[in-house]
Amino acid sequence: MRKKTKIDPAIRQIFNIPDNISDEDLIKQSKAKIGKYCKPCWELKYCPYGPLVEQFPLLPLPLEEAQKDNNYMKDCLRANKTKEGKKLSKKQKELFEFMVKSFNPNDYLINEPPKFFTEMSCKIFGHICPVFFSGEEFTETKTLRNNSRNIPRDVLIKVIKRDGQICQKCFKYVPETEIELDHIIPISKGGPTSVENLRVLCINCNRTKLNSISEIVDEKPLKKHIDKHP
Repeated sequence: MRKKTKIDPAIRQIFNIPDNISDEDLIKQSKAKIGKYCKPCWELKYCPYGPLVEQFPLLPLPLEEAQKDNNYMKDCLRANKTKEGKKLSKKQKELFEFMVKSFNPNDYLINEPPKFFTEMSCKIFGHICPVFFSGEEFTETKTLRNNSRNIPRDVLIKVIKRDGQICQKCFKYVPETEIELDHIIPISKGGPTSVENLRVLCINCNRTKLNSISEIVDEKPLKKHIDKHP
């Protein structure tokens, strides 16, 4: 079993990080870089790179999650059908057999990557944003680089007026003293504190909301696609 380190060996391998660069130096260099560059989607509200992002490095999956997916494929191969009872097609069977045969635990993360790696990732594709490979300091602005939970008064008023004191999850009227503003895309996932990314929620709905983007993006689209299109 690999030992846990600050920078997982799987990350070092996928980013071709030389062995002579220590974890401490890599963290220091990466933090300095993410402090200088900001992803264009933060300010433009869309990604100018589009599918090009998929050509850049992708953070490895956690080993625990990868093992679950691998076991799922093994179960499907043994039963010759999906968990939902649909018979595996020839293409599905070939794909699952290849994935199971090529599974290598060393290709996956045994510990969480440092926060700056996830901040560099695209929130839709998951790949590292090209700006962190090709950006130049003189092209950057600092408008949204230092994103925070503090909601400016003018933004707060616009969101409440737009939603009309109606909870955007349960659609019940929310008294003025119970209004809470929610980041649709959480700050931890790169969501900005903007009118477009805020909504009115009641206390109960806001307390039960998870810190994820599962309401917007399917977390396992490939599995669902395979099940629906054998």
